[in-house]
Formats: sequence, structure tokens, C-alpha cells
Amino acid sequence: MADELVVEIYRITRAYPREEMYGLVSQMRRAAVSVPANIVEGCGRAGLNEYVHFLNIARASLRELGYYLDLSRRLGYLPDGPARELEGKYNETASVLSGLISSLKNLKP
Repeated sequence: MADELVVEIYRITRAYPREEMYGLVSQMRRAAVSVPANIVEGCGRAGLNEYVHFLNIARASLRELGYYLDLSRRLGYLPDGPARELEGKYNETASVLSGLISSLKNLKP
């Protein structure tokens, strides 16, 4: 789901104003890519604590992206239809990520 969110962010931000390419667009794409990248990196780590640490970084990046989505909507860059679609992907990603973090924390001794 996090990967689908990245693809959608890239697709949607292509229509943003050109002057936002190195501002908001860059920040949104960076935050979006950071979510699955940190999940994958954490999975490749040796210990459970490190994995949870990277999942928390992914969750923080997702929250950052949430702010950019809200800002985009308020600035008029993100129409209601695509905003609702992204919100659904955002919420599903947040839910899965939070569930994974909780389940892994319960495995800790």
C-alpha cells in the first residue's frame, strides 16, 4: 500500500505548478518515498528493535506527507476527487503501519 501511495503522489504532483517543482513537489515526493524505503530498510536490519525504529521513521514520514497533502488541498493544487483517493491510501497505509508496529512491540521481551 505504501508503494501505491508513492506512485499516486508522483502522478498527482505532475500537475502541480512548475514553481513548486523544487518546493512542495520535491518535499512530497521525498516524504512519500521515505515511507516504503524505511519499511524495507528496517526489514533488512538484524534486530527487532532496529526494525521498529525504522517503522517509526516511516510513520513520521507518512505524517509529514499528510501535512503536505492538506496544504496542497488548501492551496488549490489538489482537487477534491484525487484528494479523497489519496486520503484513502494514506489512511490505509497508516493503519497497516501502526498495526505492524504494535504487533512487533508485543513480540519484544
